[in-house]
Amino acid sequence: METFFPASITARFLTTEYVGYSLYILIGALFFVAYYIGHKRRDKRNLTELNSAKEAGLTEPASLHPVVDHTRCLGCGACVEACPEHIVLGMINNKAHIINASHCIGHGACRASCPHDAITLVFGTEKRGIDIPHVSPTFETNVPGLYIAGELGGMGLIRNAVEQGRQAIESIRQRRSKGLEYDVVIIGAGPAGLSASLAAKHTNLRFVTVEQEALGGTVAHFPRGKIVMTQPFILPIVGPVNMRETTKESLLELWADIEQKTGLKINYQERMEDIVPAEQGFTVKTSRATYHTATVLLTIGRRGTPRKLSVPGEELTKVVYSLIDPAQYRDQHVLVVGGGDAALEAATSIAGEPGTTVTLSYRSDAFSRTKEKNRQRVDALKSAGRLQVLLSSNVKSIVPKTVLIEHEGRSIEIPNDAVIVCTGGVLPTPFLKKIGITVETKYGTT
Repeated sequence: METFFPASITARFLTTEYVGYSLYILIGALFFVAYYIGHKRRDKRNLTELNSAKEAGLTEPASLHPVVDHTRCLGCGACVEACPEHIVLGMINNKAHIINASHCIGHGACRASCPHDAITLVFGTEKRGIDIPHVSPTFETNVPGLYIAGELGGMGLIRNAVEQGRQAIESIRQRRSKGLEYDVVIIGAGPAGLSASLAAKHTNLRFVTVEQEALGGTVAHFPRGKIVMTQPFILPIVGPVNMRETTKESLLELWADIEQKTGLKINYQERMEDIVPAEQGFTVKTSRATYHTATVLLTIGRRGTPRKLSVPGEELTKVVYSLIDPAQYRDQHVLVVGGGDAALEAATSIAGEPGTTVTLSYRSDAFSRTKEKNRQRVDALKSAGRLQVLLSSNVKSIVPKTVLIEHEGRSIEIPNDAVIVCTGGVLPTPFLKKIGITVETKYGTT
């Protein structure tokens, strides 16, 4: 028997079904509009940030940094989420872009997180080359038996330097030699050197570690109270060290405690003077001794050879190349030279001391490769009359009581008791070439 529904019931059913479909479509459309508007706002915000960085001249990354291949990038945003700094990468038109290049410090998490292999990590840019020693994936240079780890190889990030020191020792373990005094001589006791020394001790290698100054390497020369941006890392013997943000003093105290508790021996105040290839391995000559070793691991920093101003009077004792304690400059006229984070941090910390008169001189017309908070501190102190900033300026000469500076086409002479030059370090290229290591200038290449 056939059953027939009245037309009114059928119409009501169809109307209900139509309303249901319409409701689903409306909800979907609202979600799409919200998604579209959200992404447009994000794109506009990131584009504004990128343009602001360009206008401020902050387009040059300090060292290792990502380059995004937009033909491979599918816009998943995994790299943006993975970046520990959170402000380096951003999405624009569903593609990842570097919007704050000066904030990149080479974590490399972006490349590891990209599922489409769209990111390459490179050194230098087309405008600014960086000298990098030739180092293999095992941290061995082109000279067999000579290894480099840490800042000298372009890895200034503490976590990366620590890991490189450990991995370098793993490679060196394969080159033990019974006929020599040592399996490895480790030169430098910064993050990479400390990690390498602990790894050598843990694996029973015959080693000696020499350090021309004190534990910590470059970190030991940071200004008092400086925040050291770091991430959790693993030290041989010790295990995981869960530190994300700490001061220079706290980090050095931790390392000194580790040195004592593990019984690690480091020869301080012993300067490496030469490395000479021998019939077997190398002869390492220091200011105290001569060592015969199968391998050498260089974990020295770049600041060991500070970049000079090359002006008359630079040899005066009042000229130094790093700031240790701002308090020593109280009631003095101080000139800080440079435009990086080290220069800005030195100038602002000294300007906070009673009675100081501080001038910050930088050759370019904008501060480059600096953290936003450092620029804000400079602007605040400048507005308060505590800090004089001379952009587009160059030091011409230094005399005991004054400094002559060329600023925007005219010469000015200012009272001066101390000069702090924070213009970075120069790779010890002549020494590296002397011992046979190839040095390459990277212009945006791996």
